[in-house]
Amino acid sequence: MAAPTTGPSATAPIGDTGGAREYVATGADWDEIAEDAHAHADERIVVNMGPQHPSTHGVLRLVLEIDGETVTETRAGIGFLHTGIEKNMEYRTWTQGVSFCTRMDYLAPLFQEAAYCLATEKLLGITEDVPERATLIRVLMMELNRIGSHLVAIGTGGNELGATTVMTIGFTGREEILRIFEAITGLRMNHEYIRPGGVVTDLPAGCTQMVRDAIPKIRHRISQLEKILLKNPIFVGRLKGVGYLPLAGAMALGAAGPILRSAGMPFDLRRAQPYCGYENYDFEVPTSTDADAFARVEIRFKEMRESLKIVQQVLDRLEAQDRKGKQPVMVADKRIAWPAQLSVGSDGQGNSLEHIRKIMNNSMEALIHHFKLVTEGFKVPAGQVYQQVEHPKGPLGVHLVSAGGTRPYRAHFRDPSFNNLQTVGMMCEGGTIADVVVAVASIDPVMGGVDR
Repeated sequence: MAAPTTGPSATAPIGDTGGAREYVATGADWDEIAEDAHAHADERIVVNMGPQHPSTHGVLRLVLEIDGETVTETRAGIGFLHTGIEKNMEYRTWTQGVSFCTRMDYLAPLFQEAAYCLATEKLLGITEDVPERATLIRVLMMELNRIGSHLVAIGTGGNELGATTVMTIGFTGREEILRIFEAITGLRMNHEYIRPGGVVTDLPAGCTQMVRDAIPKIRHRISQLEKILLKNPIFVGRLKGVGYLPLAGAMALGAAGPILRSAGMPFDLRRAQPYCGYENYDFEVPTSTDADAFARVEIRFKEMRESLKIVQQVLDRLEAQDRKGKQPVMVADKRIAWPAQLSVGSDGQGNSLEHIRKIMNNSMEALIHHFKLVTEGFKVPAGQVYQQVEHPKGPLGVHLVSAGGTRPYRAHFRDPSFNNLQTVGMMCEGGTIADVVVAVASIDPVMGGVDR
């Protein structure tokens, strides 16, 4: 290899000694090096972080312009996880649409189901006809799902900083919730449990006690994470003052959820625009004024504890209903109440044997009606509606348009991850490359909801 002859570490051969070549180092003028660097200061260094799964939130591409270790500009590249969910819903019945939207944010599927079904019920004009027990079960499932989503947000955020223990504790706590979901719906995620008019099936026997037994275990995992993280000087040092986004910036960019509440705005749709009877529950809306990544972690911890309070209140009401006898979980109108009486058994989810015997042996009309509801679906009056729920990441909005048929003319979702991801530029610019990972983790975007 030829020896370099210029530059601060240039070398020059001075002869051979015993067959070995010797070199002597000489230095260049550092003023010239500095002048050359200044002359090319307008050149940008662009680094692609992704689209390989950089932060375990989905396939996200971050385009960083850097000056040394400092990030001068950040842009998010999305679309790598696009599934065409909204367009596909136009070719399925209103009930089948649940099986699509539940797959958007795969960490919080029950919120998509609830928002979509509430919007469909508005179009049908049956909002007041949904049985109280079905509404209670919806709230129970959503609040448990909120805790599970926050546990993943905190757990994966810790893992991205190199603390695998944080992730294992978070996922262990979430496992308690997934066991409950599996007992109720037959599935651990993508449940298709909430349907227009109510829910698929009532809670199985002993379910309320199962949830009560799980609450101390979930609370223990939350406490473990708090002790490991909130007083840890390394964790505090990595998150305090990082990903700063003040209230004005959050509102200008349309951010909400923990991001907005970490900047001091106590906005929560469960309080501002109550649905599913949330106005009847006792809970607080945690806020902070620090507006950084650490504040968002603190708020998620507090929100999980508030969700546990709501869960306990729901259990009290469900148990009071149990003492009165069996309660309906689907609207009485059989033109809408599809699918028919389902049950969860050892072989999965399907129609109860009693219902199968009835429609196969006793009533040809019931069999025909069941067949038509499954294959054709029910008609929804023409019109449009917008419905919102408080998703773990912020307001989730659903805009449904009906042309009077058995399928949506248009279905569009305002996913909170999509809006919140717009804040990544303001959070990251001026920080270091390492701070980008912290900022994205504090946003907690799920790319299935962003791309949908």
